[in-house]
Amino acid sequence: MSDTAGRSHIRIRLDISYDGTDFSGWARQNDRRTVQAVLEDALSTITRERIRLTVAGRTDAGVHAEGQVAHCDLPVERADLPQLVRRLSRFLPTDVRIISMTAVPPEFDARFSALRRHYAYRLSTAPYGADPLVRNHIVGWRPGLDIEAMRDASSRLVGLNDFAAFCRFRERSTTVRELQRFDWVVNGDRLTAFVSADAFCWSMVRSLVGATLAVGEGRREPAWFDELLALRTRSSKITVAPAHGLSLMGVDYPEHADLAARNEITRDIRDAIDEQGCCGD
Repeated sequence: MSDTAGRSHIRIRLDISYDGTDFSGWARQNDRRTVQAVLEDALSTITRERIRLTVAGRTDAGVHAEGQVAHCDLPVERADLPQLVRRLSRFLPTDVRIISMTAVPPEFDARFSALRRHYAYRLSTAPYGADPLVRNHIVGWRPGLDIEAMRDASSRLVGLNDFAAFCRFRERSTTVRELQRFDWVVNGDRLTAFVSADAFCWSMVRSLVGATLAVGEGRREPAWFDELLALRTRSSKITVAPAHGLSLMGVDYPEHADLAARNEITRDIRDAIDEQGCCGD
C-alpha cells in the first residue's frame, strides 16, 4: 500500500469485458466515448477520488474484449471489492462490465507484467453471412477459403520477428514482437483465428488476419508472408480485416513473486529496441 495526499491506497486488478461496437476504442479521447473514460468516470464517482487505469492492451474502435485486464490504485477505505463490483454493475452502461476486482501486490502492472495477450478473430463462411444475433462479433466472409494454405502462411510468422509490414505507424512504437500462436480452427461455417503474442502493435492482429484471408482466397501464396517479414515499413498490399470480428480473450501474468522481475525484463526489452533505433512502446 502507498499513501497519496494522506490516504492509504491498495493496488487492484480489474478483469473487464466489453462490447466494442459503440466505443471509439479503449483510450480516452476528447469528445468520444471510450472504454477507459466510461470506467474511470464511474470509478472516480463511486470512490470520490480521481482514478486512472493502466490497461494490458489498448483496443481499437469496434474491437471487443472478453478478458481485458487493467489496474489502478484505490483508497483502502473504498476497497470493499465485492461491493464495488455490485455497485458498478448498476452504475455502468450495459456494454461494459468489470467482471472482478482483486487486490494484488504493488508490483503488478497490467501492461508491463503481462507475459502474453490472446486474441480471437471470428468469421462465418455461411452463404448467408453472419447470423443477425452475432453480427456485431462475427464477420461474414465468402465461402471456399483454402484453410490449409492459410495455416501454412500463418505458421511462417510464429516467432520473434519485426512485424512492421503488419503494423500501422505510431511514433516511438516498436514493431518487434514474439508471435507465439497463430492458427485457425474450423467448426462448421465458423472460422476462428487464435493469435497470441507477448504484445501487439497498432492494428497488427487485424492485418495478420487480412493478409491470411488473401492467401485463403487464392490471391496470394503462403510464401508471400516470407516477403512481408523482410519489410521494415507497413505494406500497402495488406487489407486490414474489419474491427468487429476481433476480441481480446485474455492476458497471462507470472506468479506474484515474479512480477518485479517481469516488469524489469519488459522495460529492458523496450529500451534495447529503442537503442537500436526501433521506436519504443
